[in-house]
Amino acid sequence: MIASVRGTVTATGPDHAVVEVGGIGLAVQCAPGTIADLRVGQPARLATSLVVREDSLTLYGFADDDAKQLFELLQTASGVGPRLAQAVLAVHTPDAVRKAIANADLAALTRVPGIGKKGAERLVLELRDRVGPVAIGPDGAGGVTAGAWPEQVRQALVGLGWSAAQAEQAVVAVAETVDGETPPVPVLLKQAIRLLGRTR
Repeated sequence: MIASVRGTVTATGPDHAVVEVGGIGLAVQCAPGTIADLRVGQPARLATSLVVREDSLTLYGFADDDAKQLFELLQTASGVGPRLAQAVLAVHTPDAVRKAIANADLAALTRVPGIGKKGAERLVLELRDRVGPVAIGPDGAGGVTAGAWPEQVRQALVGLGWSAAQAEQAVVAVAETVDGETPPVPVLLKQAIRLLGRTR
């Protein structure tokens, strides 16, 4: 596993950079924002993730370890390969990705080319509990508001194949059980799925 590379940038392209390390030029696939910070002839350090396929070895590079870790986490979701994971980080910062997943912000996620509504819902369902802490803004923004969960659960249920009427019925039933502090959305969603008589 090549965790990082440090050396002189010898070339850059629209989607890659060549970093010379110990006399060897390593081609590193990078998002446009990462390439924009590199200068040919100047030293650079990139956090990297090596993706091994039967017919290829591809090195993906990132400005920092945080972006690299999120890139690797995104690929654990169904249907997300390295190119799509890199596309997510080309459109959004790591903090913005975490916030979009934590808050089930499907509109933000679908701004990424290659991610539709179903794909965005899948990212939220599969990664919400694993994206780590979400940065809180100065006004306290960042967390999920208590009033937002019904719509998030409703959208997720419809995305999983239930009708809008079934989803609404389940949300109403779950809402009746919420007393005091609102549980996390994934907990509420699991409760709704149980009420609908199907486990996941």
